[in-house]
Amino acid sequence: MNMLTQQDTPIRKALEEQRHNRLAHFDVPGHKGGRGNKELRDFLGEECMRLDMNSMKPLDNLCHPVSVIKEAQELAAEAFGAKKAFFIVNGTTAAVQAMIMSACKAGEKVIMPRNVHRSAINALVVNGAIPVYINPGTNKQLGIPLGMSVEDVKKAILENKDAKAVLVNNPTYYGICSNLCEIVKLAHQYHMLVLADEAHGTHLYFNEDLPVSAMAAGADMAAVSMHKTGGSLTQSSILLTNNNVNSDYVRQVVNLTQTTSGNYLLLSSLDIARKNMVLNGAEMIRKTLGFSSYAREEINKLGGYYAFGEELIDGDMVYGFDTTKLSVHTRNIGLAGIEVYDLLRDDYGIQIEFGDIGNILAIISAGDRNLEIERLIAALSEIKRLHQKDKAGLFDHEYIPPHIIMGPQQAFYSRKVSMPIEKSEGRICGEFVMCYPPGIPILAPGELITRDVLNYIQYAKEKGCFMTGTQDMKIENICVVEES
Repeated sequence: MNMLTQQDTPIRKALEEQRHNRLAHFDVPGHKGGRGNKELRDFLGEECMRLDMNSMKPLDNLCHPVSVIKEAQELAAEAFGAKKAFFIVNGTTAAVQAMIMSACKAGEKVIMPRNVHRSAINALVVNGAIPVYINPGTNKQLGIPLGMSVEDVKKAILENKDAKAVLVNNPTYYGICSNLCEIVKLAHQYHMLVLADEAHGTHLYFNEDLPVSAMAAGADMAAVSMHKTGGSLTQSSILLTNNNVNSDYVRQVVNLTQTTSGNYLLLSSLDIARKNMVLNGAEMIRKTLGFSSYAREEINKLGGYYAFGEELIDGDMVYGFDTTKLSVHTRNIGLAGIEVYDLLRDDYGIQIEFGDIGNILAIISAGDRNLEIERLIAALSEIKRLHQKDKAGLFDHEYIPPHIIMGPQQAFYSRKVSMPIEKSEGRICGEFVMCYPPGIPILAPGELITRDVLNYIQYAKEKGCFMTGTQDMKIENICVVEES
């Protein structure tokens, strides 16, 4: 590796050299450094446009890296304690799908919690692997899905010894972690790979006061959403692999779906963000923890709200809690999370990550400022004073255990008919229905449509959740598997 250190950023260096070498560009992109699109250049800035280059020998090639991208990926692997790292420019969705598609073939089983991101079930639709779902625990007070119990994982493994892999959320969107070390031990006893969806866990690698990271726990692959909490540009991500995995095969699988036109703005941002996290991550996360801890305490003093944290830890379904997450339960003030989300944005100019039917989530980072934290706390206080009402009639749970009738691929590609959602009870769903964010399906292809699920969908629509997944953009009709 030419004696590179974590201080180096090989992709950035190569880009800067190209920018200054006065090349005449008879290659793509056609905007030619912004000269061909003045409005876009003025909007994004000349530097940005000139750095938007195509693969060429001095810049390496993302599909088959042999020089600067290879070096940057090696530095990332070292930073995250992995054997190999792959830069992903199709979002963490592509990293999750590459994990599943390289661990399982059509017809093979993968054990996973049902509260996975849609990207995991999308992978099953594409490659034909079969899910063995573990229902996560549920916190009755908060109505949120928790982690997987080790006992439930053990039971699923013993009943499905032919499964190829176990997928774990580390952490969930709300900050909840399963006992990853024990799950890894169990899975490895039965020669199964452990895949970690760390879309919300990049920072776990850079501070010892947080729950264990996937690579430190011995997991075989991890999808790390560098853009969420690691400081890179939106859509950039890293796929990590460990010793049990044929990384050259993983690269082939990544190349089945990843673009051949790797965006160098995204790639260089991964390079620079990795350096920043290695050099400054521990201190940045300490600052983040200070912000989130202060906000949690102040919000809990307001009454009515419940900003939950490490007190949920029970050694099992909540084995660890990521305290950088500011998750706040809102139902006791008589408002759904999505209603508080809308009020914060529309009346107070505050954009949070998401609101669901019982909670809101604010993503805190070292990029925040004291003034903004105080604005959030004050706004929540005002919302309570102005809008608090009786909580009667509010839904009290986020998670509904699914009834699986057929595999996701079989259902998605089956002959389907479209019908009004309210008349679909008892039919087999042929598509997805979800609130976004967080993008966890309420219904996935192959699942039975029950009255419980229909009531939830209707309630979420009434409260203003952003619903996605169906062919019908208005979410009034649903495609169901045609009855024979």
